Amino acid sequence: MKKYLALATLALAAAGAQAKDIVDTAVAAGNFKTLATALQAAGLVDTLKGPGPFTVFAPTDAAFAKIPKADLDALLKDKAKLTAVLTYHVVPGKVLAKDVKAGKVKTVQGSELTIGTTGGVTVDNAKVTATDITADNGVIHVIDSVVLPK
Repeated sequence: MKKYLALATLALAAAGAQAKDIVDTAVAAGNFKTLATALQAAGLVDTLKGPGPFTVFAPTDAAFAKIPKADLDALLKDKAKLTAVLTYHVVPGKVLAKDVKAGKVKTVQGSELTIGTTGGVTVDNAKVTATDITADNGVIHVIDSVVLPK
């Protein structure tokens, strides 16, 4: 039930968003606190507040909680590695759910994500749990795991 409330909150925040960028939209949703902290630690807040457009596959706090605490703490302290991981979750352009096709897509980080469409949409091994949360500079798709560049 909590998950659905969080998704409903996110959808309502996005629907009521007037000129909110990706960062503001995610922060307003309330279930992306770890992502917001990570974006700040990596110095990427201004980038994702920029003109874009961006498509962000955003891991929830529950997704980040799957990472052992010591590993997550170490990642948050390693700016270069953190930046690589976070930019691996971002694709240039605004890709809505209706436009998603199975295959590889190049990320801002430079590597490619593998998109699957069998039995629901996946990004590498993460499941997409909510789609098309629009911001004025792109779109957010919620994923249930943090994906890591190869």
